[in-house]
Amino acid sequence: MTIGRTATSIFGLVGLAALAPTQAFAQESAETATDSGVIIVTAQRRAEAQVDVPITITNLSSDALKTASVQQLADIGKVTPALRFDFAGGFFQPTIRGIGTAVATSGGGGNVGIYIDGFYSPNPLAADFDLVSIESIQVLKGPQGTLFGRNTTGGAILVTTREPSMDANTFDGRVSYGRYNEIKAEGLANYVISDSVALSIEGLYRRGDGWQHDISNNDKRVGDYENWSVRISLKAQLTDDVEALLRYKHGKVDDPSPLLTSSYVDDSFGLGAPFGGIPGTYTTDKNKIASGSQPEFFRSNSDLLQATIKADLGFADLASYSQYRNEKVDSSLELDYSGLDIFQLGLPNNNETWSQEFLLTSKPGTPLQWTAGLFYFENTDQYITGIDNFGAASRIRLGGSSTTVRSYAAFLDATYEIMPRLFVTGGVRYSHDKVDDAYFNTRYLAPLTFTLPDGTICSSNNGRVYIKACDPSASDFATGDRVTPRVVIRYKPTDRTSLYASYTKGYKAAIIDVGGSCQNPPYVCTRVKPETIDAFEVGAKYESYGLSLDAAAFYYDYKDLQVSIYEAGTARIVNAAKSEIYGLEGSARYRPVPALELSAGASWVHARYKKFTNAPIYTPCAALDADTQTLCADNGLSFLVIGQDLDNVTMQRTPEFTGFLGARYTADVGGGELALSGNLSYSSSFYFGPSGIQFRQGGYETLSLRAQWTSPDEHWYLAAYGDNVTNSRYLTQVQYSNFGLGANWNKPVTYGLEFGVSF
Repeated sequence: MTIGRTATSIFGLVGLAALAPTQAFAQESAETATDSGVIIVTAQRRAEAQVDVPITITNLSSDALKTASVQQLADIGKVTPALRFDFAGGFFQPTIRGIGTAVATSGGGGNVGIYIDGFYSPNPLAADFDLVSIESIQVLKGPQGTLFGRNTTGGAILVTTREPSMDANTFDGRVSYGRYNEIKAEGLANYVISDSVALSIEGLYRRGDGWQHDISNNDKRVGDYENWSVRISLKAQLTDDVEALLRYKHGKVDDPSPLLTSSYVDDSFGLGAPFGGIPGTYTTDKNKIASGSQPEFFRSNSDLLQATIKADLGFADLASYSQYRNEKVDSSLELDYSGLDIFQLGLPNNNETWSQEFLLTSKPGTPLQWTAGLFYFENTDQYITGIDNFGAASRIRLGGSSTTVRSYAAFLDATYEIMPRLFVTGGVRYSHDKVDDAYFNTRYLAPLTFTLPDGTICSSNNGRVYIKACDPSASDFATGDRVTPRVVIRYKPTDRTSLYASYTKGYKAAIIDVGGSCQNPPYVCTRVKPETIDAFEVGAKYESYGLSLDAAAFYYDYKDLQVSIYEAGTARIVNAAKSEIYGLEGSARYRPVPALELSAGASWVHARYKKFTNAPIYTPCAALDADTQTLCADNGLSFLVIGQDLDNVTMQRTPEFTGFLGARYTADVGGGELALSGNLSYSSSFYFGPSGIQFRQGGYETLSLRAQWTSPDEHWYLAAYGDNVTNSRYLTQVQYSNFGLGANWNKPVTYGLEFGVSF
């Protein structure tokens, strides 16, 4: 019996035994657990016991992340059922319970919100990052439109890192060496300046040779990468009731991995290799690519400045979150995946974010618990496209686009104990979204004059066509008001048990298709409607020191999904009319003896496009008539996007079944502690294609193992680790465009040694 079949059987039993949100196993740190084993979370923007929060939550401690060999944010999918992380080129795109986005365009954004220490991180080109000094990660499943706002249709991921401490001077560090010459070093130094001021400095450096081989030039280190970051934090207790935390972070990434593709062959057409390559120029090997004469690269440079101020007002706690982010990316990627230099796209991006949030929360211990807030968000997202066929240094300017989005919101969420053990929660958020200063660059920056259907004559200005001046109805369409409510009824039969039923509403903001339809004749911008979702969930939770059980069932009515269609250097966006999602989740965590902890989680998701009119189907030109083949040849195309009406088909990037099994065992050895841990995760099959019926990935499993010995004084440890030790190989992306299909594969088995110190 194969491991895949065994995993399927085991996870099926787990899913039947415990249906609910997962909570990854770990020895919880003091910051996330009480002595009684009750987990504390901030899913409702205030500290509460997880058992009392009527939201599906996966809570991951730092120990849980180590056990599963989690190094970057995308790796948490191994311990979070119903969560996938996908890429489109360098664009990081999470999906929760079938709700995700493949949209990659100026002003597009995601629909799973990523928050780091309370701050929203909107840029999908910078969302997958190395995890340093992590306290915990919480994955909130289901729309979070009331407490977190726009673009949290699928849920939110909350990352919490360590703050400076005024208790003592400390240093924590670790260095590891693994397969493919991967070296990773990270450290966090805490310095107490006074009894009211502390400073911390953290740094990370990671490099490796990569694991792929470029057949175009016999380069066995084509995947070379080097990433580093430094963060400085200053925390001050200004008065007995007021504290401030200032942070600055600078990071650089030079990692071509998301762009290194072999060629993907869709056997459903029976054409072998339906793109513009010839055998020998391209490869379909999992460990090889063919870059032609021009290399792929992805480089980013980011600066982040944050200020957090917290004040005890007596009747409530006030928090202020102020943020500025500047992220610059330069990348070059192949769009034909043929091994020939047909179309190499240069894609720089400049992303700038300002945000301000005020959060007021009630004091614990009263029948009425509430959270209120104000939120302002501004993001400018600029793309500059070019042709890199002759190298990035000789880049030919092609075009580009830019969008500035502003959002204003006010929200209130309150829970009241209407009678002993019976609670009612009501919440509402009002949001005003506005698109300003959207424009696209004309091809090759050539002057352009055109007439819209209503007779309006538009002209470019220095190579830019400003949407607001040219087509004001497009900007007006993307500006609007939204109200997202939340209602919950919760009953506590005992202090350690909760039963709940909830209704929540979420949305993803409207988009002007500035990167697609705006740039193509007749230059009429597509109005991409907001996504909306009505979500219903019932669940049960039980938690004690040695046992945790959770159960949930959910139903989503999901309308106007935003779907990207990648064509000849553009990403056109359309709305899929209607989808329906329902499912079950389950988790169990059990500690039969103090030295052993077992954990399991599973999710079953039934996600379907109920009606998808004119769904995009990538059809090879070789499968079409002679006239169409001639048209394709004249334009250098290998595929055409053919519209097809679909009913009741699987949604994009949504495996029906996902789950994990984990274990951690400790024993006294040599005066110190030996910890043995492992994590097995599984995903059933799914489709990468935007219409949900193309580019299939079969089911697969991954296994992570770790053995760690910690010295008796707990000042140092030595660990051996292995990731994907069964060497399971599966697709992490299928790239699709008019020019061809690309395949990105996961890493083969990796392993290494790690040494850590703590003083």
